[in-house]
Amino acid sequence: MASYYVNKNQQSNGDHEVHTTGCSWLPQAVNRIYLGDFAGCANAVVEAKKHYSQVNGCYYCSEACHTG
Repeated sequence: MASYYVNKNQQSNGDHEVHTTGCSWLPQAVNRIYLGDFAGCANAVVEAKKHYSQVNGCYYCSEACHTG
């Protein structure tokens, strides 16, 4: 299980990225929303879509959910 967060700030393409604790690209606490603890990124992405319509997994910590 890992703790997942979504970045409140969108990327230049409009994505809000999902990150895990310990990721080098995890945004500062004021710029992220805690999603919960999940066994994988897929459920974290589903949770993040409750906050933002355009969500993507981080290439570095949630690569299985990164769509490019």
